[in-house]
Amino acid sequence: MTIGRILVVDDETIARENLAYILRKEGHAIIGAEDGYTALQALQQNEFDLVMTDLKMQGVDGMEVLAAARAQTSAPEVIVITGFATVTSAVEAMHAGAFFYVSKPYQIEDVRILVQQALEKRALRQEVRDLKRQICEKPAAPALIGTSSKMEELKSAIRLIAAADCAVVILGETGTGKELVARMIHHFSTRAGNRFLALNCGAFNEELLANELFGHEKEAFTGARGIKKGLFETVQGGTILLDEIADMPLSMQVSLLRVLQEKKLLRVGGTQEVPIDIRVLAATNKNLREEVEKGTFRHDLYFRLNVMTLIVPPLSERREDIPLLCRHFLRKFGGSCDGVADVHPTALEILMEYEFPGNVRELENILERAAALTKGPVISMEDLPPDLQQRRLIVRRGKAPHEFLTLEENEREYIAWILKQVNYNKTRAAEILGIDRVSLWRKLRRYRMEE
Repeated sequence: MTIGRILVVDDETIARENLAYILRKEGHAIIGAEDGYTALQALQQNEFDLVMTDLKMQGVDGMEVLAAARAQTSAPEVIVITGFATVTSAVEAMHAGAFFYVSKPYQIEDVRILVQQALEKRALRQEVRDLKRQICEKPAAPALIGTSSKMEELKSAIRLIAAADCAVVILGETGTGKELVARMIHHFSTRAGNRFLALNCGAFNEELLANELFGHEKEAFTGARGIKKGLFETVQGGTILLDEIADMPLSMQVSLLRVLQEKKLLRVGGTQEVPIDIRVLAATNKNLREEVEKGTFRHDLYFRLNVMTLIVPPLSERREDIPLLCRHFLRKFGGSCDGVADVHPTALEILMEYEFPGNVRELENILERAAALTKGPVISMEDLPPDLQQRRLIVRRGKAPHEFLTLEENEREYIAWILKQVNYNKTRAAEILGIDRVSLWRKLRRYRMEE
């Protein structure tokens, strides 16, 4: 049963008090108004879930009360009651937003049912409004761009791991998006309402890293004038990403292991342990197993962190995502690059064949530069960096040596490709190749490529 705050409006004292008595017995909070004017004042001063108003009253009538109630930001439901029921007045009241139109005399049980239905509708409307507000206020999920099989597998794994609330090691080359993966894990976890923070462990020496992670007590060292909370404390309830974890000094690894095991920390210079509740994610572009074997990473910390492992694939292993990434980045640059909207097929072909040692980050930088330089809405081959214009990378990662092209085969294929791009304009092709037209003619004869 839904309990509500109800305004009862009727200029007949007996009718008003009888209805108020019935509703109070049901547990509702009731305020009575002896006329329409008093009802309008009550609506200004209070928030109601339901208004039950007589239709015919001196001065301010029930239709005015109905209009005032429905005009409120958090509008209550309204039931109109009248002893002078007509089809016209009923239709008018319903069109104005009344929940129901009741004729006197009425059955008490019928009124009880109507009140419950009205209050349930009001509660459902409020719930929908609250959910919409939560959706609008909640930050959008970080997005991994790509529909390749490897990316779809990664996205599925992220959602599964996010719910586990355990430590995760994220492996991947520089520029693949390891921090974005960490943010997605946080977003889909039960900790999403709390803070996410990323710290590059390779950017600090041992003393500074300890101070950043654990904080310090007053006078712990020269210049420590007060207590400083470390990042572990400031992220209470949330998630911290320890990026470049393989670069963390060994002595700091000991301290981190203790924090992960005990879920407590000691500030620098402190004696009182501070309990913490955080999720630790670690990322690196190195092979942690090899680092353990070399003695640069503690094996016990490795096993403590490596509860789950995610591998972010390099861009060269998901080339089919490059067109989608290009569109994404061009939309991102839209406001600052005069609406550059697309990449010419020739330029896209070059990008699709490039190895991208810097991965997605390198692609973004190339596109941002090209979008800034291009004179039209489409990025052409000439807008790409010179090294991409002047060569077409044939050797592909992961191929056996016997599949590589010889230098002559590579040159022949590159010349053929350049000619195709310029519609076999030999003068233009020679300019791109950086040779004169006679030298190009000799190479064409040598490789039997004459028209």
